[in-house]
Amino acid sequence: MKLHYRKSGAGRPLIILHGLLGSSDNWFSLARVFAESFEVYLVDQRNHGQSPHSEEFNYPLMVEDLHAFIQEHNLHQPAIIGHSMGGKTAMNFAVKYPNLLSQLIVVDIVPKVYPVHHDHILDGLHAIDITTLTSRTEADTQLSNHVSEPDVRQFLLKNLYRTSDSKFAWRVNLTALDAHIEEIGAGMQYEGTYGGPTLFIKGAHSNYYADGDELTIKSIFPKAEIVTLNTGHWVQAEKPVEFSATVLHFLNRA
Repeated sequence: MKLHYRKSGAGRPLIILHGLLGSSDNWFSLARVFAESFEVYLVDQRNHGQSPHSEEFNYPLMVEDLHAFIQEHNLHQPAIIGHSMGGKTAMNFAVKYPNLLSQLIVVDIVPKVYPVHHDHILDGLHAIDITTLTSRTEADTQLSNHVSEPDVRQFLLKNLYRTSDSKFAWRVNLTALDAHIEEIGAGMQYEGTYGGPTLFIKGAHSNYYADGDELTIKSIFPKAEIVTLNTGHWVQAEKPVEFSATVLHFLNRA
């Protein structure tokens, strides 16, 4: 699958993978910071952003999408950052293709199985009647019946766009995500380890980490460093300055 991407900067290649229901748009501000030192590729994963839709959706497919992207653009050992679902893609890629990346940064996700916990969000998005929708404010009102946090609703509604005839449509493939909701929480798909430089950044108030997760991380990523920032799950959005400083400190040690 040919993935949509945005490129900026010059230097060593750096690929950034967004999380579930996100897109490359979420990383624009941080990309400008990283582009001062790196050639940054903001990639839309399949069924997200402006990348193609597919009925198939799982981590092995997203790993192969990423592999094809790196080959297509002749990227030599890029560093890879992945948040949440993007972190799962990045971790699986690193284990399957350990020689094709230089450094791995995983943001607020662990290489383990997570129970389904996005179903209420998908239900809320499906409940929005885009055939009669006239404004984003109206969409926000409808979504508030399912998602109470205004900042989360704002993030989710970035997936809405206007078509050429001024109708609303979804960039994200909700049908495929619904059909493969359990795949999103899947654990590692490949046996083995990645022995390269690895940084895990977690939010102190995130519920994606639990006791014992550090041992799980170290069993697969033996060189992993783990840094905690005073945030929830959206680490890069809540503390962008601290996040970018942490990332650059790690990347510049290579």
